[in-house]
Amino acid sequence: MTFIEFMERAAELFEVLAVVVLIAGMVGSLIYFGVEWRRSRDVRCGFALLREFFGGVLLLGVEILVAADLIRTVAVSPTLESVGVLALIVLIRTFLSFSLETEIEGVPPWRRAMATSGAGVVRRAATRAHNTDAAPVRP
Repeated sequence: MTFIEFMERAAELFEVLAVVVLIAGMVGSLIYFGVEWRRSRDVRCGFALLREFFGGVLLLGVEILVAADLIRTVAVSPTLESVGVLALIVLIRTFLSFSLETEIEGVPPWRRAMATSGAGVVRRAATRAHNTDAAPVRP
């Protein structure tokens, strides 16, 4: 196996990992929605938790896909055209991540004291779902 073939397989592995994260995250989000809905009997709280949890999963999935594109562009086909395509993909995914994070948090990143990643959002949503004494989720 050549270096380029190995890097192509590594990029494919990252893409598969991103799909697994997205599918598992959606299933987990639906489970947390059901638990919160049964616990609080308020569908709005459950839906807010679902949006927050799955939004964090989407951010994490986007970050993994950017890593796959970076591996593929830098190691497999480092042409000027592929670097331009990577730049465009990263720009679109950065805007998507920014939009999702602003939607989840309710404020732009520069208004928060500390920036969070997609994994941090997922962790907070999971903690909130497991902690019955936690503050209510924003609708």
